Amino acid sequence: MKRRISFILNGSPAHVETDPARRVLDLLREDLGLTGTKEGCGEGECGACSVIVDGVVKLSCLMTAAQLEGRGIVTIEGVAAGGVLHPVQQAFIEYGAVQCGFCTPGMVICAVNFLEGNPKPTRSEIREALSGNLCRCTGYQKIVDAVEGAAKKMRGGGHDG
Repeated sequence: MKRRISFILNGSPAHVETDPARRVLDLLREDLGLTGTKEGCGEGECGACSVIVDGVVKLSCLMTAAQLEGRGIVTIEGVAAGGVLHPVQQAFIEYGAVQCGFCTPGMVICAVNFLEGNPKPTRSEIREALSGNLCRCTGYQKIVDAVEGAAKKMRGGGHDG
C-alpha cells in the first residue's frame, strides 16, 4: 500500500507516493532519478549509498522511505551549490582521488559531513571518518590527501598537492 511521504531533499520540499517499506536507495535512484547515490553491497557494508539525513550520514540501502518523513536529506547531487563544486568535490579532482568513481559519491558525502564537524582533522581522524567507505581501486592515500586539502581550503588556506 502506497503512502504520501514528505521530506526536504537537497534543500527543496519533496513529496512522493510510495510503499513506506521501499528502500531510500531505490526511491532516490528509480523514482526521483538521483543516480549519484550508488548501490555497492546492499547490506550496509560499503558506504557507496551514503546520504546525509538531518546532519548524520546514513546508509540509504538500510533505510525505508517511511524513515524520511519530515526529515532533511542531502544526496551527492545536493552537495554542490549554484553550479559550484563543494571544496571536497574539487579536491577529489585536484588530488586525483577519483579512479573508477563508484565509491566517490559516498566518500564525498562522508567527508563533507565530517569536515562540517571537524574543520582541522588529523590524517588519522580522516581515515577513521571514512572507514565505513570501501574503495577497490585506490590505496586511500589520495582520498585522504584530498580530504585534508579540502579542509585546509575550507579554512582559507591553499593546497600543496
